[in-house]
Amino acid sequence: MDDTSTAFEAAADRLATAAPGTRSAAVDGLIALADADPESRQPVTDAICEWLRTPTGPDGAQERSAALRSLADRLRVGGTASPWDGISVDLDGATLVDADFRGCRLDGAGFADTRFHGTTVFDGATFEDDVTFQRAVFHGDAAFTGARFEGDAWFGRVRVRGRADFTGAAFEGTAWFGRGTDTWWEEDEAWETVEEIDPAPWNEPNEDDPEWPVAVLVEDYQDWEEGGDGARFAGDVSFVDASFAGPAWFYHARFGARAAFAGARFAERVHLDQPAVDLTGAHWAGGTEDGESVWPLGWAVRPAEGGALVPDASVEPYARQLADADPAVRSAGLRILARLGDDRPDLRQEVVVALCQFLRVPVPFDLRADGRTEEQATLLRLRQEAQWTLARRLRPGSEQWPGMHLFLCGATLVDLDLSGCEAGYAEFVGAQFHGTTRFDGSRFERASFTLGGPSGRATFHGDAVFGAAPPDGVVFHGAVT
Repeated sequence: MDDTSTAFEAAADRLATAAPGTRSAAVDGLIALADADPESRQPVTDAICEWLRTPTGPDGAQERSAALRSLADRLRVGGTASPWDGISVDLDGATLVDADFRGCRLDGAGFADTRFHGTTVFDGATFEDDVTFQRAVFHGDAAFTGARFEGDAWFGRVRVRGRADFTGAAFEGTAWFGRGTDTWWEEDEAWETVEEIDPAPWNEPNEDDPEWPVAVLVEDYQDWEEGGDGARFAGDVSFVDASFAGPAWFYHARFGARAAFAGARFAERVHLDQPAVDLTGAHWAGGTEDGESVWPLGWAVRPAEGGALVPDASVEPYARQLADADPAVRSAGLRILARLGDDRPDLRQEVVVALCQFLRVPVPFDLRADGRTEEQATLLRLRQEAQWTLARRLRPGSEQWPGMHLFLCGATLVDLDLSGCEAGYAEFVGAQFHGTTRFDGSRFERASFTLGGPSGRATFHGDAVFGAAPPDGVVFHGAVT
């Protein structure tokens, strides 16, 4: 064993065993060793990341933040005289405060199940290989402006409780903001450690499913659309002028506020059907290798203009009113959509998808709290208007739209009344039902309320009327009849 290896092992042991208040010196020793010896930089990074992944105590937060700053400065182009190249970081499951990776160049990077507190910055960062953020939680703002993802970028089931900014980001591989699961082949060794995944508890407002984030699917048996809920953005999110060279997957993503994709460039398959999305000035190159793309109702690709995304004149008078900030305009949009479906049977399923996506927008206040502001009451009236619009078109009669499929995965539904309704597939996986819910007399060709286990189960936070056997695997907090 050479002197450098011996020095590294001694320094790594000092960090692992140091008492609170003395760890900064141990980190500084490791950093100094790696500055002097490039061969030790990856092992030093691994040792620091291993310590950062250990449970955090209240007495060690400042030391951890200082260690992360020192490490990030070595990975930042221009941060030191000789930045460390070709370094991978594994911070899966770590708790990081005010993490600042701006301008850093990383090889591989693992942030799955990481808890980011404060403001998180990856502006101008470059990820030279795949990067994983599955199930990560950003408790504050997350900035990725100008970031470059040269491999696949996995943001499935990520939660951003502040603002998310991907303005000008470049995704050269898959940009995955869909379901928050991993997909493995049957023989993948990862199955041996699946129970070690430690996601943050699912403690979002109005929802009660702590184990919802974990759901692993077998590759080649499920399509991309399956597997539950996707990324969740509570605040405004910007992908303005972002570029997507590979598939851009936002199926089942949930946008709680504005979602700006103005000027974005798409090259391959896209699934982005949320009605609140703004695609002004966006373009699509027409790649269909992985399948057909799906766009929000109200937008269309114009090949004659280089694949520009433009307002879709074929669905007038609907002009993306559900994306408007004015509740009166959104209410008018709901009525316009209903009439559009009444008049155009060929558009009915698209209209239903738009209404379902509207109901999948997270409710930002506690439905169980006493008293509501006028703004909150207006929001609930809009959501109940959308529910009523769906129910009216699903009940047999002159206005019925037969054979519709409902996609309400993760939706928050208040006083939902689908009594006597008929539909094809009805997906309520992980949905949260508040108030009184009625399914009596309803008939679905197939209905899902759970992923088949504790993850992704629907919960009823009030009385539920089925008139038949209730679904298995769900949770009831009220009377069931």
